[in-house]
Amino acid sequence: MGLRDADQAMVVNASLLACGLATLLQSVGLPGIGIRLPVVQGPATSAVPSLIAVGLAAGGAHAGLPTMFGAVIAAGLALFVVAPVFSKLVRYFPPLVTGTIVTVVGVTLLAVAAKQVGGGDPGAASFGSPAHLGLAGATLLVIILVSRFSSGFAATVAVLVGLLAGTGLAMATGLADFSGTGSARWFGMTEPLHFGAPRWDTAAALSLSLVMVVIAVESIGQFFAVGRIVGREVGERDVVRALRADGLGTVFAGLLGSFPSTVFSQNVGLLQLTRVRSRWVVAASGVLMAALGLMPKVGAVIAAMPTPVLGGATIVLFGTIAVVGVQILAQADLAHRNGTLVVAVSLGVGFLPTAYPQFAQRLPGEQLHVIFGSGIILGSLTAVLLNLLFYHVTLPGRRAAPTSAVVGGVDGPEEHMQHEVVRAADDPATGTARAGPASAGSGRDVAGPGPAATGGGTAATGGGQATGTPPRGGGARA
Repeated sequence: MGLRDADQAMVVNASLLACGLATLLQSVGLPGIGIRLPVVQGPATSAVPSLIAVGLAAGGAHAGLPTMFGAVIAAGLALFVVAPVFSKLVRYFPPLVTGTIVTVVGVTLLAVAAKQVGGGDPGAASFGSPAHLGLAGATLLVIILVSRFSSGFAATVAVLVGLLAGTGLAMATGLADFSGTGSARWFGMTEPLHFGAPRWDTAAALSLSLVMVVIAVESIGQFFAVGRIVGREVGERDVVRALRADGLGTVFAGLLGSFPSTVFSQNVGLLQLTRVRSRWVVAASGVLMAALGLMPKVGAVIAAMPTPVLGGATIVLFGTIAVVGVQILAQADLAHRNGTLVVAVSLGVGFLPTAYPQFAQRLPGEQLHVIFGSGIILGSLTAVLLNLLFYHVTLPGRRAAPTSAVVGGVDGPEEHMQHEVVRAADDPATGTARAGPASAGSGRDVAGPGPAATGGGTAATGGGQATGTPPRGGGARA
């Protein structure tokens, strides 16, 4: 958004403080709020494109922050209020939808990573220079090597090691400037509403609220995963308390000058790896994060890290988000063309603003710019609506397609080509339905009407013949 280094440092410190408080809210909890499991909260990366779009539409840099933080507060309040209702709507977000949404998030954020690899500013003369590409490549290489040739704790902090190595290389080659960190205080706090009173914008609030829905969908899966790791069954009430904590933590973040918070899947994996499953250990980590948020020097150092170094790390982080989406999609039914169409169209529509932001800029009104300027918003909306269309909206005389059944490549009779089935009407002498050559021996269930107007039907299995026997009760027997 073009913030000054000092403002960036304040935002980093505010984020550390807000995430520490949100982690305490989830792990320790309040009456009716917090899941009370070892859940670590961090800034939601899936909100990045929408936050940037809202901030730029409101003027960019410092001028856009009040509108952006106002939308964050509104989205947090919305999630807090609808948490009881949302916990009952999980069935409308099967793996087909959640996997598509998470994949769209990862693919969209990879464009942000590419921008960072080039140096951060596509208009700069040095953008994409060999020096920037070399820093990003070196950071990425260190992450890969540490992940490959180390184990245990070292492997879990491979990204951090890569960031430190890339920053060290940048300092050695004169491509890093930490001179501004000397003036930062060791202790202090960014006061609430430092960037101004929150400003209301309807379109911005709606777009961030939709992002919070996506975040909630992602979080629910992580809550169940943590429950399995620690051996505690997570029920509907737990989900409500957890989502309320997400919403309240996001409200705190907006007031402090930070962004929506969510459970970090990396920490879920760390629970399994370290076998440390105490929520009080995680609560202690929340205290440590909050303490780091009270040290402006830490925020200044993080904000001064070279952008290409961050780009090398975010290639891994954002690419991992896309992989998680693919893993979720593996649980969905993609053998049927409906599922394939939901994923394909959602990815395609979500990629449009990423490839050509000019499309959104040509639409009338800043509100439409915000909504159509985010690939995550468009891709998520498309996935939800197509899922409703294909699996929940029924036409007269037809059943909705199942959302979870695995279709092993077997089509129903209504999907057969005309030459595959010879209807009983074509053989009135015997009243039989014969499978044609294309379906013989295929193991398909071929439905054919019985003789006369009895209202019954018959089925032939395996491509043989089925004799239409008039049923007495209007049913059919194969």
